[in-house]
Amino acid sequence: MRLDKYLKVSRLIKRRTVANEACDAGRVLVNGKIARASYDVKVGDVLELQLGARSVQAKVTAVTEVVRKEDAGLMYEIVAEQ
Repeated sequence: MRLDKYLKVSRLIKRRTVANEACDAGRVLVNGKIARASYDVKVGDVLELQLGARSVQAKVTAVTEVVRKEDAGLMYEIVAEQ
């Protein structure tokens, strides 16, 4: 699944266009490297989002196309939050 779509489906970022813009601005890292919106997310990847003053690290635990709102938090595990 594309990185921008994963960020939206997992609800780490609300809208796919915002996720796409964050990737283009270099504020999303995957396994320590800047990633493009087209990056193919895999289970075990560590995502780091830098949004404003907030920084979140999350480990991908599942990749599915369709997720119910209450199950979105099961797609990742927060590693660190600042």
